[in-house]
Amino acid sequence: MRIAEVSKQFGISADTLRYYERIGLLSHVRRNESGIRDYGEQDLARIRFVKCMRGANVSIEALIEYMELFEGGDATLRARKAILEKEREKVRERMAEMQAGLDRLDYKIAHYDDLIVKAEQKMVGEPE
Repeated sequence: MRIAEVSKQFGISADTLRYYERIGLLSHVRRNESGIRDYGEQDLARIRFVKCMRGANVSIEALIEYMELFEGGDATLRARKAILEKEREKVRERMAEMQAGLDRLDYKIAHYDDLIVKAEQKMVGEPE
């Protein structure tokens, strides 16, 4: 699969795919006889993984370290797991911060609902 097709399929720019290759997140992407990238199933699986991890705000640095370890095979299983555990904790912390923000928004919206009802009652002359 060519870079334009992969870019379209995953919603990632061709420049980003080239960058991922340059920094080691996508290694060993085959090229055809003309030197054009030809992404295989293993490459697509890596892109899915990277996109998923980036969607969870896993840092590029953590992903680079993970992928370097991945190349080392089963001897790196514990180290890879440790990276994922550390990143999971960061995601949980961000989720807690986001939940606190959502709770505050819900509170403020409910407060404005009450204010709007009271203001509308005053406009039509209804007793409070």
